[in-house]
Amino acid sequence: MLDRQVAPPVQPLASVTLPAADVFSLPNGARLHVLCNDAQPVIRLQIVFPAGKWYEPLPGVSLLAARMLLEGTKSRTARQIADTIAFYGASLECEQGFDRATLTLYCLTRHLEALLPLVLDVATEATFPTTEFELLKSRTIQNVRIERQKTGYLAAERFSHNLFGNDYPYGVTFDETSFEKLTTEKVKTFYREAYRVCSAEIFLCGDISDQHERLVAQTLGQGSTNHQESVEQAEHKLLAVAQHDYVTVSHSLQASLRIGRLWPSPTHPDAHHLQVLVKVLGGYFGSRLMKNIREDKGFTYGIYSSVAPREHASMFVIGTDVNAASSDAAIAEVYNELRRLQQEPVPLDELQTVKTYMAGKFANELSTVFEQCDKYKTVVLLGLPSTYYSEFLTQVNSVSSDDLLELAHTYLSPEHMIEVVAGPIG
Repeated sequence: MLDRQVAPPVQPLASVTLPAADVFSLPNGARLHVLCNDAQPVIRLQIVFPAGKWYEPLPGVSLLAARMLLEGTKSRTARQIADTIAFYGASLECEQGFDRATLTLYCLTRHLEALLPLVLDVATEATFPTTEFELLKSRTIQNVRIERQKTGYLAAERFSHNLFGNDYPYGVTFDETSFEKLTTEKVKTFYREAYRVCSAEIFLCGDISDQHERLVAQTLGQGSTNHQESVEQAEHKLLAVAQHDYVTVSHSLQASLRIGRLWPSPTHPDAHHLQVLVKVLGGYFGSRLMKNIREDKGFTYGIYSSVAPREHASMFVIGTDVNAASSDAAIAEVYNELRRLQQEPVPLDELQTVKTYMAGKFANELSTVFEQCDKYKTVVLLGLPSTYYSEFLTQVNSVSSDDLLELAHTYLSPEHMIEVVAGPIG
């Protein structure tokens, strides 16, 4: 008889290997990455352009370009695009990030051939109609005004600004006056230079046949083969603005905290071990920050530490929302936890719990072909070695308490942290 008072045995995860992608160079110079899995009759196609914040000549241009792609082309109105996507039960959207912009199509396998011409049309023939453009600017401005009433948004915005500096693309904050002055012509110019399929990385995954590969290669492999740098880039220098900062939000009952610093890139030799250190500190629900600041002190519903890796700079950040009266005490406890990691080795049972959690979470993140492709895409876009994820578990399982103690001394000193609080007048 099953004894439900006894936990089932846990088997250690020895290794994980990502499926290998087939990579093709298309006639126009773009690269096509293909991961096949016929578990479900669905396909995801992503065209990743060098068109994020990093490449924009003026703040806001990359955001407007991405959000305007589906507002009409030379042969289709926004309504026709939306109706076609809905007719086939598909999804098409463009997202702008710090480094890249990604046009993503989800569809049933049997509909890919019918939808490919629409995807190409959106990627290469967008028209940026003036009426929709002005409406989008107005909506964006209004949304930012609403967000800037929230302490969490203000703390995160000021933290990035102070960490990178306002001349660095990752630290540039939204300026309503400058944004309002942006014209369709400026956005069109950026679109023509940045949204060139020949400079894109194309990722095709799901239930894919040889015929689908040929269709995508034929459709997206046409056009210019010009490989000169698409967008003229200025030289960007990191320049921290302030180590301790306070953003006043009148009448707010809570305060939002952001504490962190610049962090080594994923290619750094310490990268995998540092992921373990961050998890111990605040990377999961049983972390030290959670136990101290949520469970023991009752200052917050949740507090986490995380690393945001980007192509040109990475950051480590601790974030939480607390009762405004508790903000100083919460910050003090955060720094106490940083110092504790520098003074005391992590107990073996705690370290093993974190290792097991990380291995299980990693395996769970590879459960679908889309998730597997996301991992592979990270390797491609961040320029990581092909063995990056296969080495991940080995590195995580091999890290010791002494290793973490040494890393904490190097990377977690409170005096090296950038601190931002957004809340009511003290």
